[in-house]
Amino acid sequence: MANEDRLKATLIGMSAVLMWATLGLFGAGSGQVPPFLLNTLCFGFSGAIALVWLVVTGRTRLLRQPIGVWAFGTFGLFGFHFFYFTAIRNAPPVEANLINYTWPLLIVLFSALLPGEHLRLHHVIGAVLGLAGAVLLITGGEGVQFSGGSMLGYGAAVASCLFWSSYSVLSRRLGSVPTEAVAGFCLMTALLSGLCHLALEETVWPAVPLEWASVVALAAFPVGLAFFTWDIGVKRGDIQVLGAAAYSAPLLSTLLLIAFDFGALTLSVGIACVAITLGAVIAAKDMIFRSASKGGPATPSDGS
Repeated sequence: MANEDRLKATLIGMSAVLMWATLGLFGAGSGQVPPFLLNTLCFGFSGAIALVWLVVTGRTRLLRQPIGVWAFGTFGLFGFHFFYFTAIRNAPPVEANLINYTWPLLIVLFSALLPGEHLRLHHVIGAVLGLAGAVLLITGGEGVQFSGGSMLGYGAAVASCLFWSSYSVLSRRLGSVPTEAVAGFCLMTALLSGLCHLALEETVWPAVPLEWASVVALAAFPVGLAFFTWDIGVKRGDIQVLGAAAYSAPLLSTLLLIAFDFGALTLSVGIACVAITLGAVIAAKDMIFRSASKGGPATPSDGS
């Protein structure tokens, strides 16, 4: 893989992190729509738009993939969301989110199992700093107490982080599967989410135009385009850098909520900002500093 292509794919993958940062803002604007219905609307819209694009461009043949690929993609997207929603329903949200947000660190660690990738100390340090920053953001600098009566929720949170980290890392092994196939995964995720909604939730539709606009924004970016750009990043980019950089999503999300008066800037947010930014820079030091010193894109060595 050319160095330029690797750098470009990494930057494309990072755009997914930026889009995921808008989840909190658009989610807050979507009103009281229950999570599985929101999932159905968002994945249904994004998958349908992608399908129309494939039809218009004559690329629907790219959806013809082996059943194993369909199962992998569908259960990767749907499984993560199913277990995450199960976690926050059956455990205190703070603790559930803390467990779930180990997935970027797991991506960095699991990447060592990929052919041609070698995990280095600075990757781990960067990811751990990012995790520390995420802990500060989620807890607000206060302690947490895991309850023995919430084991189902905690177990689901563990499953959610394992699903997404495994999906992200194993996607690298399916590098020959075109990113366009994600359109099919989105549509199948919408179908399964709809079935879960009918079985588990009371239907509450967006009540005003602003809430519908928020749903459309979710579908267009963090629950739509982001999964396509993430697929490009984890398949062709620097997966360790992407894993560490993923911790910027909760930070940017918090800053957006503060900017729109949904939260307040505190000391813990400031410290988290420093920790996550420093962690991302440390994890990406090869890509950043080698590129700067040579006046061109970084040359990957030993999987860095």
